[in-house]
Amino acid sequence: MFKFITHRHFFVNLLVIIALTALLIWGFLQMLGAITKHGEYLTVPNVLHKSTNESVKLLESKGFTVVIQDSTYTDTAKLGTVLKQFPEANSTVKVNRLILLTVNRVTLPMVEMPNLIGKSKEYALEILERTHLKLGDTLFKPSYMMGAVIENNYNGNIIAAGTKIPWGSSVELVIGSGLSDEQFIVPSLIGLTYSQAKQIIEDKGIMLASTIADAGTKDTANAFVYKQNPPRVNEDMSPNYIRAGQVMDLWVSPIMKAAVDSTTIEIEPNKDVKKETKNELDKIKK
Repeated sequence: MFKFITHRHFFVNLLVIIALTALLIWGFLQMLGAITKHGEYLTVPNVLHKSTNESVKLLESKGFTVVIQDSTYTDTAKLGTVLKQFPEANSTVKVNRLILLTVNRVTLPMVEMPNLIGKSKEYALEILERTHLKLGDTLFKPSYMMGAVIENNYNGNIIAAGTKIPWGSSVELVIGSGLSDEQFIVPSLIGLTYSQAKQIIEDKGIMLASTIADAGTKDTANAFVYKQNPPRVNEDMSPNYIRAGQVMDLWVSPIMKAAVDSTTIEIEPNKDVKKETKNELDKIKK
C-alpha cells in the first residue's frame, strides 16, 4: 500500500517541491526586505528651530514618517518652529522610523486682561508678568488714588478687565499722582449731554466715579445730565470747589428734564451753565 513512498520518483518530486518552496520563501523575504528597507539605518537630521514645513519636508525626503505630536507656545522661539524632536538629532534609526515633533504655535495665544484698577504699580507689574503681558508706558494723572492704577490702556484705548489680547502685548498704566494743589469751582454739567459733560470732566482732570442712567436710557452718550455730585453751588448758593483728581457722579436721562442737584435745589435746565462752561463746550465743538 505504501510502496509508492519508496519509489524513486516520489523523492525526486518531493525534493523539487521543497526546493521550490524554499525559493519562494527566499524570494518573498528578499522582496519584503526591499520594500521595508530591512537592515537599512539612517541618521536623524537636526530640525530644531527650523520652520515646521521645512522640517517635515526634510524628514520625509530622508525616508522618515513625521507626526506633529504637540503644539505649544514659548516667547523664546519663533512662531511656527520646531521646539522638540524625538528621536533626537544624530540618532541612528531604521528607515521609515516615526519622528515626533513638538512645534511652536503659528499664531500668538490670547490672554485675558487682568483687573489692575486700584492695584499699586509694583503689584500690577507682577500680575502682568504672570499673565504673560508687558508693561508699556507709565503715565501719571491727578487722582485721589495716589500710587494706584486708575486706568490701563492697550493700543491707545482704555481696555476693560477680561478683554482678550495677544500674549506678550504691552499695556500702558496710568497711575494716580494725588490731588492737585489748585482748586477751581465745580463745573456745571446740568443740561449737557453725557458725552459733553464727560469731556469737560476729563479736560479738568476730574475723575468720573459713577454714571446713573434712568430706566429706558439706551444711548448714554446722548442722554442729558439732570443731576451731579458735587453740585456747582451749596445750599447757601456759595460755590463749591474741587481739585483735579477728585471725583464726580452724574445722573442722566434720555430726555431733558428739570434738574435737581445733590442739595435738592430745583434748577432749570442749563440755567446754571456759566461762561466758563460755555467756553468748554465751544472747545469741544471745535
